[in-house]
Amino acid sequence: MLKIIVPTVMLIPSTCLTSTKITWLSPTAYSTTIIILSMIVLNPGDFLVSTSGLLLGSDQISTPLLMLSCWLLPLMFMASQSSMLRNPTSQKRLFITALALLQLTLMLVFMSSDLMLFYTAFEATLIPTLMVIARWGSQTERLGAGMYFLLYTITSSMPLLIAVLWMYNMKGTLSIILLQLLPPVALMFWANTLLWTSLMLAFLVKIPIYGLHLWLPKAHVEAPIAGSMVLAAILLKLGGYGLLRVTNLLTEQTTSYYVLPMTVALWGSLMTGMICLRQTDLKSLIAYSSVSHMGLMTSSILTRNQLAMPGSMTVMVAHGLTSSMLFCLANTTYERTHSRTLLMAQGVQLTTPTMASWWLLACLMNMALPPTINFIGEFTLMVSLFNWADITAILAGMSAFITSIYSLHMFSSTQQGTLPSHIITLIPTQTREHLLMTMHSAPSLALMTTPQLMYNQ
Repeated sequence: MLKIIVPTVMLIPSTCLTSTKITWLSPTAYSTTIIILSMIVLNPGDFLVSTSGLLLGSDQISTPLLMLSCWLLPLMFMASQSSMLRNPTSQKRLFITALALLQLTLMLVFMSSDLMLFYTAFEATLIPTLMVIARWGSQTERLGAGMYFLLYTITSSMPLLIAVLWMYNMKGTLSIILLQLLPPVALMFWANTLLWTSLMLAFLVKIPIYGLHLWLPKAHVEAPIAGSMVLAAILLKLGGYGLLRVTNLLTEQTTSYYVLPMTVALWGSLMTGMICLRQTDLKSLIAYSSVSHMGLMTSSILTRNQLAMPGSMTVMVAHGLTSSMLFCLANTTYERTHSRTLLMAQGVQLTTPTMASWWLLACLMNMALPPTINFIGEFTLMVSLFNWADITAILAGMSAFITSIYSLHMFSSTQQGTLPSHIITLIPTQTREHLLMTMHSAPSLALMTTPQLMYNQ
């Protein structure tokens, strides 16, 4: 684990010491070497727990998300070059440092095999994320979005700290591996309820499920492109990762408690899909789409059956790549039309036909068209839900149908039609943008042809 953590830490001083001419090139190349290193060190198909001491480790749940977070770091640098072009060099270096700190805290979350270290790293992700949103957001509403983000996440995380301390008091250890092996402690009904609620609330807000999602569209709309990418691709997955970890620690007495959040998540998946149909802001549409996908994943995780874990992991990786790619495409459109409104961005296909091909690929992956990895993951989730209750077929099927509608609507609204009259010239596409889209789609295509890269099954 230290083979990946130490190079990530050294990215911070190397950024401060590089020449002005290679402010972006140096961290991008450096983080690319971290990707190669993670591919050598980590083995996603390994079902055994690989540990570095008592606090750090990786297994089949954490390794794919670790590799995803490493993969996205150079992509965030590449995507931010145009928007940060007019900033002074000191601001660029501070921005790169904030992203490197965020990467470090995310890696610690996924590597933690101790609940207290997990909680500490989980909360530490708030600081660099808030810096990115509140400092480099595009509009004055970024401060309000940052406050929403901070208020929701900190309020929901305080009960989690109490629950972690309570578990240490009951079982004498906070090692996730040992907690799964120790016999369950008999608790009264109210104590079980409080413990379950305290452990689950922080992750349900982080995902987020419908009703606790109001911070997400605001944060996405106001964040810069790198903030939107890491929010959609990694930070939302902290909630799903936490659910996968915590549900294994709870007793069978809490099984009946899962029905309510499962119902809310599945119903919310349908409702946010319908909200997407009436969105006029492109970034808001992609943000609500993330809530819809994560709602389906949450309801499947809470079934706690055999298909829930591989299905949810596949969806998390696939959605991380797809949503990040969609935000990058939305940013390329915004840089040319200076508007996120769908009506103001139509007809772009006429001037940038190659970018329209990337839009089509991203929308097809977002609607989980066979044989993409998104389809494999969502199909597994639906089978998991059907095994739990037949009635879920109605809600899950309607949610998938609506996802197809708004994905095609998003493509046709932005690419087809006539250009607005106020747009006279458009900047041609750059090699950097095509490389960015290639690096987003290549892992999805690789997993589509060889799923064994993630699981040896």
